[in-house]
Amino acid sequence: MENLMKASSSSFFPSLLRVKPRSSSYLFTLLAFILFATIISGHDFLLILHPYPKDQTQTLFFSTPRNTTTVTETKREEGGGCDVFQGRWVRDELTRPLYEESDCPYIQPQLTCQEHGRPEKEYQRWRWQPHGCDLPTFNASLMLEKVRGKRMMFVGDSLNRGQYVSLVCLLHHLIPEHAKSMETLGSLTIFRAKEYNATIEFYWAPFLLESNSDNAVIHRVTDRIVRKGSINTHGRHWKGADIIVFNTYLWWITGSKMKILLGSFNDEVKKTVEMSTEDAYRMAMKSMVRWVKLNMDSNTTRVFFTSMSPSHAKSIEWGRESEGNCYNETTPIDDPTYWGSDSKRTIMQVIGEVFGKSKVPITFLNITQLSNYRKDAHTSIYKKQWNPLTSEQLANPASYADCVHWCLPGLQDTWNELLFAKLFFP
Repeated sequence: MENLMKASSSSFFPSLLRVKPRSSSYLFTLLAFILFATIISGHDFLLILHPYPKDQTQTLFFSTPRNTTTVTETKREEGGGCDVFQGRWVRDELTRPLYEESDCPYIQPQLTCQEHGRPEKEYQRWRWQPHGCDLPTFNASLMLEKVRGKRMMFVGDSLNRGQYVSLVCLLHHLIPEHAKSMETLGSLTIFRAKEYNATIEFYWAPFLLESNSDNAVIHRVTDRIVRKGSINTHGRHWKGADIIVFNTYLWWITGSKMKILLGSFNDEVKKTVEMSTEDAYRMAMKSMVRWVKLNMDSNTTRVFFTSMSPSHAKSIEWGRESEGNCYNETTPIDDPTYWGSDSKRTIMQVIGEVFGKSKVPITFLNITQLSNYRKDAHTSIYKKQWNPLTSEQLANPASYADCVHWCLPGLQDTWNELLFAKLFFP
């Protein structure tokens, strides 16, 4: 997994920004250069150079362990770069949240935690701080210019849809009301920025391959079946995208082997075989890589893959005595070595194997470790419920807490800050 994390990182901070000026004349020259570069490129160089004011951010809550840093990583940091996926959470009231829940009408009621009674906003006030550098500030104007005349698409499950909605919330305030719209057509949701001739889309495909869970509304099936070699069933709808962000993980975790359909769902007699979760997932990853190779031009398009989003169903894993979960949690986990059992390391290994052998350029967004700490950021009980709650559930809120999905604004905004960083500093 360490190799995978190293491969996913890129060195995008010039060492010049780390050097302290030795004289006033040098300082004047440096500041003049930065001002010029900022005007020309629109990048937030000033933020990278100048850290957040100390009186507006609290002492680091915790730090990702660094005793596993390799020689390569150390040299990269000394050379001016850093791994943006390794770091710590910092409480920050100056820049967080990046938007207000009430100001973004596109958030689904399953993610509007304040509207559904969450009594505090602490989960909104944490900023991800990589070791040795700062993330560039998310620049909505720059992002909209990047997608001008283009089609950007998120493909995957409801966790990817949450990231998609987060991005729309980060952008839409710059677009006049008459010049933006959102509509859902079956598995496809399209946000249009008309003045930019751009679309940002989400396509529901929880396995990427064809499955019996592909209905965008009615997909809660216990006996999940995935059809082998079926990437084009959904892939034909992705063609023409300029930027794609894939994800798939949660639906593969059934607690047993996966059923793989060898024929067609239209066959009268269906032939299935069973595979381990890892082998089935590997099949999907290889299909995705093959589809990208055949359908996307690496010279003009960008492809991202977001790693597994962790859940927090067992509070005993972070030191609670009770058998609870994310319900009533209001602070991040303070153990820098924490890795929940719901995040399967074997799946990370599969991704590393497939991406490591492939020459197809796919940027890996390794959000798993940093999200593992955020037991506080889930929707928990503060969401629209699919079914009326029973008296037994009401008596035990943890029994119906959603410890999979995330409140917005919140953690998934950080995922998009990382996406922004990798998009502009590949």
